[in-house]
Parts: sequence; structure tokens; C-alpha cells
Amino acid sequence: MSADDIQSLAEEKMKKAIASVQYEMGSIRTGRANPLILDRVTVDYYGTPTPVRQMANVTVQEGQTLVIQPYDKSSMGDIEKAISKSDINLPVNNDGTVLRLNVPPLTEERRKEMVKTVKKIGEEGKVAIRNIRRDATSDVEKLKKAENLSEDEVKLRQDKIQKLTDKYIGQLEQMVSDKEKEVMEV
Repeated sequence: MSADDIQSLAEEKMKKAIASVQYEMGSIRTGRANPLILDRVTVDYYGTPTPVRQMANVTVQEGQTLVIQPYDKSSMGDIEKAISKSDINLPVNNDGTVLRLNVPPLTEERRKEMVKTVKKIGEEGKVAIRNIRRDATSDVEKLKKAENLSEDEVKLRQDKIQKLTDKYIGQLEQMVSDKEKEVMEV
């Protein structure tokens, strides 16, 4: 593996870490109805765990209500049970044709808890990116011995990896800041 390969692999892993954090933050409730909160809810559909959003059309109604219309009406009860058992903690209303989830506005205390969760997710993302940096810089050090790279070349590669790290940590910090504002918005 060359130094360029190490650098591009590190960047690819950092992009995946950012995507993972984005996915995690997407499932955090902000007081507004958002279909992404159902991403982690799976239903046992003919013996296969299937995400709700693959089994039903999920739309937002009036900004505060999620309307879930199953493609297969016979699965409505299973979807209702899965949502009730999930960590979403929202009551499910079944009117026979669709399921409705009313998303109540968050209290100030709950908003502050959500901000802590957002910061925790952001911090975990930063740790992941720093671990990727550590691995990449140690790989460059190993390459120094294996391919007789000069000290200057090693330092240059490590600086490039550090710049990548700074870039992606900056993106993470911006994502956390944006999500905090979104959560605290009434």
C-alpha cells in the first residue's frame, strides 16, 4: 500500500464516519414530525426484519403528525406494535386505514437532554475520526521503514492526514451546531 493509498483510505473512512453521525442525528426528534425518526424501527415481516419506511408510505401532515400508510394493509398491526415497542415513545393512533404519530412539542428540559445527546454523538464522531488519523499516521510510519521514505516525505504525508482530520472535524462541529439550533428552536 502506498502513501497515497493510505491517505485516500483515511479520507474515505472519515467520510463514512461523517455519514454515520448524520444518520444518528437524523433520528433525533426535534419537536417537528420527521420520517427519519422511524429509520430504526423494524417490523418482523414474513420472518425478515424490515424497516417501516420500506413497508409503508410515511408523510408529514401539518408539521406535527406522521402519517404511515402501509403498502400491505395486513401488516398494519405489526407496524403499530413495532412502533409502540420502539424507543420513539410516541403514541400510535390506528384508524383502520393509516397510522398516525402525533409529535408533541418538546419541553425545555427535553430539548436540553436532546442537545446533550447531539453533543455526545458529535464527540463519538470526532473520536472515530481521530482514531482513523492515528491509524493512518502509524501506517505511514510503517511505510517509512518498508519503503525507505524520507523524514520529509513522512512529515508531509502526516500533515496532509492532519489537514483531512481538521476538515472533517470542522464539518462535524458544524453539523452539531446546526442540530443544536434545530433542537432548541421552538
